[in-house]
Amino acid sequence: MSMREKTVTRLDSNYMHQYDVYIERQKRKKQRLIRRLVLFSLIALLAIGSLTTYHFKQRDLRAEKMEEYEQLQDELATLKKDEKNMKEEITLLNDEEYVLEIARTNYFFSKEGELIFNIPQEKPSY
Repeated sequence: MSMREKTVTRLDSNYMHQYDVYIERQKRKKQRLIRRLVLFSLIALLAIGSLTTYHFKQRDLRAEKMEEYEQLQDELATLKKDEKNMKEEITLLNDEEYVLEIARTNYFFSKEGELIFNIPQEKPSY
């Protein structure tokens, strides 16, 4: 079929004028609706994107804090063990017999009439 020209003339009546206004109004409403939907979609995407980014940053931060917490717990356990050893050593150092025994073995102190012989700990090389 070839292109035909419209041969029907348009009547300029009050009804046709109102109909044209109505159609134009409907087009504008549809256009405004599309604009609002696009704007709302953009805002929703921005909000979801920012919340997702915030969520992943918080997860990373929490993982770092948990790792640091575990390291500090290990360090605390070590320090408590050291504290216990130090307290035991303090109680032993308050005992005079223990201090004299250390002085005899490390610093060659002797009791009256006692002779100390220094015996080497290593095996002879010959």
